[in-house]
Amino acid sequence: MAEDSWIAIDAMGGDEGLAVMLAGVALARRRNPGMRFLLVGDETAIQAGLQSHPNLSAASEVVHAPELVGSSDKPSQAIRRARTTSMGIAIDLVKKGRAAAAVSSGNTGALMAMAKLALRTMPGIDRPALAALLPSLGETDLVMLDLGANAECDARNLVQFAVMGAAYARTVLDLESPRVALLNIGTEDLKGTDSVRDAAAAIRASTHLPMTFTGYIEGDRLSRGDVDVVVCDGFSGNIALKTAEGTARFVADLLKRAFRSSVRSKVGFLISKPATDLLRHHLDPNNHNGAIFLGLNGLVVKSHGGANAIGVSNAIEVAAKLVRNNLTHRIAHDLAAIEAKAA
Repeated sequence: MAEDSWIAIDAMGGDEGLAVMLAGVALARRRNPGMRFLLVGDETAIQAGLQSHPNLSAASEVVHAPELVGSSDKPSQAIRRARTTSMGIAIDLVKKGRAAAAVSSGNTGALMAMAKLALRTMPGIDRPALAALLPSLGETDLVMLDLGANAECDARNLVQFAVMGAAYARTVLDLESPRVALLNIGTEDLKGTDSVRDAAAAIRASTHLPMTFTGYIEGDRLSRGDVDVVVCDGFSGNIALKTAEGTARFVADLLKRAFRSSVRSKVGFLISKPATDLLRHHLDPNNHNGAIFLGLNGLVVKSHGGANAIGVSNAIEVAAKLVRNNLTHRIAHDLAAIEAKAA
């Protein structure tokens, strides 16, 4: 990230409050001494919180916002208060060029609506998509999109998501030619909706792009490490994401219950603790935090509302990496290549 780049932080967003947000920003600063931040929110509260993080004060500026977006606020309500809320002002700092990216743990629907209205979609993109990293058994995490921004998508949308997802994977996962697949109810060519089949044909023909299309993937293979990017509509993607998160919590709780069931189980727990610690680390959403709204004229990263300081820090580091690698330029370049081939 360039030395003159700033990241705007919606300091008031998230379920855990200002203290956790500042702790996460301070951790990101310790991990990356060159980072600088615009902390948006209640100035008095932020200044008081900075007393606990002297290393952060020198690398930050406070931008006052008299209001915040609540977790239950409707997007239409939030948009009307964009100029006075910490979320809206953080996005506006990106629009005005004062910040290279914005990070918020606040209301997802409001964040999406505000970001789309303020930043607009890139040329060649009809709809932005929400992308995130999911754990897998492969050498890297899995990029999945859309995760809820667009409930219904046509073939053109899915092709654009594939291009954006591949560019994101090259940037965040350092992959030269990411393996891309479409989420479907089967792997046979005839399976799925017309939109999915038409998208597959268009992506398969785009052999000039820096990605490898592997066809269809079913939900039970998402975590196997067979692909790097999974593309779907937001309805299917959100269900798949919530199912994966629920399954992870189920496995963790089941193991906890099993190890507490008897003295022998407790001894077994002590023996297997290194393995269970690794499992817990792998399944912890804080270690994969930082979803991105792809396709906008500016970078906006969504941190999980319940993220702890480590999770917030990871989301900020995702934003910094996207700035360093100029993600929007990569997406624009690949879209132009598709348009040129279609002409």
